[in-house]
Amino acid sequence: MDKRKILIVDDEKPTREVMARILAPSYECLMAPDAEGALEILSGTPGISLLVTDYKMPGDNGIALIKKAKAAFPNLAAILVTAFGEIELAVAAMKEGADDFLTKPITDIAEMELRIEKAIEKYAIHVKADALPCEASTGKGFEAFTGDSPAMEKVYRLVRLAARSDANVVVEGASGTGKELVARALHDLSQRAKGPFVAFECAALSPTLIESELFGHEKGAFTGADRLKIGKFEAANGGTLFLDEITEIDLATQVKLLRVIETRKIQRVGGNEDIAVDFRLVAATNRNLLQYVREGKFREDLYYRLDVIDIHLPQLKDRPGDVELLALRFLKESAQKNSVDVTGMDESVMKALKDYSWPGNVRQLRNVVEKMVVLSSGGTLTLDDVPREILEERLTSSASVPGEALLPVAPLATAEKDAVLKALAECAGNKTKAAEALGISRRTLHRKLNEWRVK
Repeated sequence: MDKRKILIVDDEKPTREVMARILAPSYECLMAPDAEGALEILSGTPGISLLVTDYKMPGDNGIALIKKAKAAFPNLAAILVTAFGEIELAVAAMKEGADDFLTKPITDIAEMELRIEKAIEKYAIHVKADALPCEASTGKGFEAFTGDSPAMEKVYRLVRLAARSDANVVVEGASGTGKELVARALHDLSQRAKGPFVAFECAALSPTLIESELFGHEKGAFTGADRLKIGKFEAANGGTLFLDEITEIDLATQVKLLRVIETRKIQRVGGNEDIAVDFRLVAATNRNLLQYVREGKFREDLYYRLDVIDIHLPQLKDRPGDVELLALRFLKESAQKNSVDVTGMDESVMKALKDYSWPGNVRQLRNVVEKMVVLSSGGTLTLDDVPREILEERLTSSASVPGEALLPVAPLATAEKDAVLKALAECAGNKTKAAEALGISRRTLHRKLNEWRVK
């Protein structure tokens, strides 16, 4: 595997060469004496992962270099090297896009290597996310998916195998996990890809309406049937029919559905003619379909006809490693869709998103990210942009000491207050530091203190 490329910028030749020698076993190190030379190397050398630059140099200083480099190469990770005690410079650098800072003299080599590795990991995530297409809903095959967790790799493998055949498929998963995306991928990767993909939501319709929607009806079949209507099975002829929430179909219609699956023929409501239909059926549910069979709510014979191949979609809480990729993808999509100049999010924001339980799964994450993007003032998202419910769940399960989980002390409000007061005490009353330690925004901390009338 090729080594990651690092560009080291320092006007003192011995300093940059020593750093390059230290990092050479793990990285391909390039060097420049100033900002001008660094920008030339960046422009002429593709695939540089990390810029490590000193602050004081002839010409542009390190902060100015980071700003220009980030403008030209948004995914580039950057670390500023400052003299000991120049924390205000480090803060300024972070505002201009630096991912971290180191202080001179660098004596802890292991710590330096760790922070460089972390910055490069962030670069790799952004590059991977940037390579994803902007419109998930129109992607073909697996382009509609984001995630490389073991749980999702299993889904991809099953979809590839299932797409080779015309076998019926049941997709099980909680709301918001992407069941229709799986159905579309099965269609797009199959020999039916040039045929129609027809999706139908089975919930919230009366038995009469479901039957009419699925099988169509003849003119005059019932009051209001003033013309012939083609049903979903006929519309999907030569392609794929996706029936979402299959458990919502009543038992009488299930009998007719079973007949269509067995004979590949339908009869429109009010008609007597058998009409041949060629379709691949994908059904989905957020219920336990086998349990429905046991309870007599779903026909056993229909279950075994449908469940030739079963694909289970994991909830987002069971694939936490995918949250960052998904969030970055949705940020990119939302910024483009809403014409908002949002380019990234703070690590504190990403941590808040990773720590949240996501009961609404991927759909909820997409909506939350779009809300943050739309309501932000542009630039980089901060904790102040994160919706209250995300932060408050984190606060109530957050640190009783900075960086550790809250003990489940009752009542919950008392535990929450104790955690905040303890963090304030350990941060010597510094509210900004206490908020950071708790993983919440300073605004949320102030609101809590006002509620408790704590000065």
